[in-house]
Amino acid sequence: MKPDTWAYAEGFVAEDDVLTKARARAAEVGASPIGQGGGAALRFLTSVLRARTVVEIGTGCGVSGIWMLRGMRPDGTLTSVDVEAEHQRLARESFLDAGIASQRTRLITGRALDVLPRLTDGAYDLVFCDGDKNEYAEYYEEALRLLRPGGVVAIDNTLWHDRVADPAQRDPVTVTIRELGRRILDDDRVVPVLLAAGDGLLCATKL
Repeated sequence: MKPDTWAYAEGFVAEDDVLTKARARAAEVGASPIGQGGGAALRFLTSVLRARTVVEIGTGCGVSGIWMLRGMRPDGTLTSVDVEAEHQRLARESFLDAGIASQRTRLITGRALDVLPRLTDGAYDLVFCDGDKNEYAEYYEEALRLLRPGGVVAIDNTLWHDRVADPAQRDPVTVTIRELGRRILDDDRVVPVLLAAGDGLLCATKL
C-alpha cells in the first residue's frame, strides 16, 4: 500500500478534541494507544455487534475505550484491565471529557491473566487485546471463553511495525505475534480477518 493511500485510510474517520487530549495524556506517560484507523475499526465493530458488554486488556489513557464506548449501546459497559493505576486515572479523565457516565466503565487494576479468569464465561460481545504482547496467546484463549457465540476478539499490533510480514525478523515479540496469527488461522472455532489498520488489527468471530 502506498504511504499516501495508507494515510488517507488511517485518517478517514477523524478524531475530535477529546481523543486528541487523550492521546496527549498517553504521550506524557509513554503509553501507546491504538492508531486512529484501528480506533475507528473498533467503533465500527462495537456498533455492528450492538455491543453491551466489552472487555479491554490494556486501558492505556482511554483512547481505545472512547472509540469502543461511542459504538456501543447507550447502556453498554466497558470492563478495562491494566497494570498501571496512573494510566487508568488518566483514562477516567478522558472518559469524563467524552461525557461518558461513570457507571459505563469498570476499570480494574491488575495483571490481565489474574483478572480475566474471574470474569463470566460467554458474557461478552467483544474482547479487545492491547496488553503485554508476550501474553497474547493466553489472552486469545481467555477471550474465546469470555465471548458469546458471534462475539469478536480484536487484537492490536498484529503487524508489529512491519516486522511480522518479514520472515527475517525473529525477535521474541514478533515470533509470538506471527505464531498467534497462524494459530488463529487454523482455529476452527473462529472466522478470522487481519485488518491493515494502524499497526494491524487481527479480528476473529467466535462460532
